[in-house]
Amino acid sequence: MDFAFLTAGSALLVGLFGAPHCGAMCGGIAGSLTLGLPPERRAGMGRQLPYQLAYNSGRIASYTLAGAIAGALGTLVAVAAGPQWLPLVLRLLAGGLVVAMGLYVAGWWPGLAQLERVGLPVWRWLEPLGRRLFPVDSVPKAAGLGLVWGWLPCGMVYLVLIQALTTGSPGEGALLMAAFGAGTLPALLGIGLFAGWLGPVTSRVAWRRAAGAVLIILGLAQANLALLGTGPAANMC
Repeated sequence: MDFAFLTAGSALLVGLFGAPHCGAMCGGIAGSLTLGLPPERRAGMGRQLPYQLAYNSGRIASYTLAGAIAGALGTLVAVAAGPQWLPLVLRLLAGGLVVAMGLYVAGWWPGLAQLERVGLPVWRWLEPLGRRLFPVDSVPKAAGLGLVWGWLPCGMVYLVLIQALTTGSPGEGALLMAAFGAGTLPALLGIGLFAGWLGPVTSRVAWRRAAGAVLIILGLAQANLALLGTGPAANMC
């Protein structure tokens, strides 16, 4: 099994089953986009869809860029640190982060809120730029607003970004964050177009716990692969 795709798969599941968190964090923004459209463009899902797709494409593009930056920083850290044990530590950390995301998605660990404080200074600088794009009366404006929205402080995003850093590769870091963004797409499109149809399903306790258990298993599998000497950071040093 290709380890890079295993981690991308876990990131996809984090985004997909983190729908209740996405709804709480970003549902108001997604709703405001719809309400900000001219009345004639709010009439019917077909007219809204280009704006919602542009909005979410911009958001996922920001995630992907952040993942590439994190992966590049991981390469620099590995080169600077140099010890032969570093790849193993990073691979074990990557597995541990997936386990942490599983615990959060299942509702067994609420610690992600503390991570969200890290990005507040950047968000205070970017948020006024987003305001200038209202009213959203064109698809390019929707895409621009999505690019800004992608930097909204979010603990779940930061956990996946830390994992992107452990890959030590801009390409794999970008892939990881793109997969996460794709996982969040159904819920946020649903909020914008289908009145949150997906939210009631993914917010069920049994559903979330099952999803969290899958992520925990994936994280433990990643840690096991690290101990076996394989993984995304194997060639970092």
